[in-house]
Amino acid sequence: MLTRLGGRHSAACFSSLVPVTVGLLRARGSAAESAGYCKTHSCSTRSLRTSSKMASGGRTFAVEPKGQHTASLIFLHGLGDTGEGWSMSLGSMSTEHLRIVCPTAPTQSVTINMGMKMPSWFDIYGLGADAKLHGKQDEEGVKKSSEKLHEMIKDEEKRGVPRDRIVIGGFSQGGAVALHAGLTSSSPLGGIVALSTYLPMHKTIAAVATEASRTTPVLQCHGGEDSVVPIVVGEVTSSFLSGFVKEHKLKVYPDMEHSSCPEELQYLGYEVQLAVTRCS
Repeated sequence: MLTRLGGRHSAACFSSLVPVTVGLLRARGSAAESAGYCKTHSCSTRSLRTSSKMASGGRTFAVEPKGQHTASLIFLHGLGDTGEGWSMSLGSMSTEHLRIVCPTAPTQSVTINMGMKMPSWFDIYGLGADAKLHGKQDEEGVKKSSEKLHEMIKDEEKRGVPRDRIVIGGFSQGGAVALHAGLTSSSPLGGIVALSTYLPMHKTIAAVATEASRTTPVLQCHGGEDSVVPIVVGEVTSSFLSGFVKEHKLKVYPDMEHSSCPEELQYLGYEVQLAVTRCS
C-alpha cells in the first residue's frame, strides 16, 4: 500500500483531492484519474484569474489579484499533490490586492512509497508521531526546499511587495518546509500558516532560527483525528513555537483527519487578511 499525504478538502467549492491512503500514488496522471482517485475541481462561485509557469520544480499556479498587487500568499502542497488544487481552494479568498502562489514540488523518489517518484518537497522515511519526532529526517531535502521558498519570497519582493506583506504556508509536508523557511528568514514576514504539519528538525531548529523570525506571527491548524501527522506532533510543534515567536496560535478541529475543511479555510482567509493588513 502506497501513501499519499497531499490531504483532501471537503466542500463543493474546495478542491476534492484523493484520500490519504490509496492503492496507487500518482500526482494527477491519467492512470490515477481513470482509477477514480482524482476528482475534478469544482468552484463556480467566482471567476479565478490564474496563471501558471514552469518553476525549478513542477508547475506553479497563481491566482492574480484583480487590483493592484500589494500582498502575497505562497502556499506549498503536501506529498504527491500539485499546486493546482490548492490554488483553486485558496483562490476563493483572494481579494482585490492579494496574489496567491501555489508551486508544485519537484518529482523525486519517496522512500516511504517504495521509491516511487512523485511531487515531493523532501524524502519521507516514516509516518506517525515517532517518525516525526524521533525518526530519521531528510534534512538536506528540507533545507533545499526551504531555500527555494526563500527564492519565491524574493520573486514577490521584485514585484514590489514588501516582506512583511508576504505570508508563506503549506499543508503537511509543504507546511513543514514553510515553518523551516519562516524560522530561518533573514527578516520578518507577514506570517506563516501551517496546516496539519510539524516542525522538521525540531530538536536543532533553535540553532539556525533567526532572531528576526521571532516577530513573524504563526498560525497552526490541525485535525484532532489526524492519523498521519498525529495531533501530539502538532502540539510538540506548538510548544516550541509558542516559546520562540512572539505571536502564535494553534487551532484544533476535533473531528478533522489529515485533511482540510471549509471552516479551516475560512478561518485561514481571515488570518491571512489580518496578517497583511496589520502592516499597511
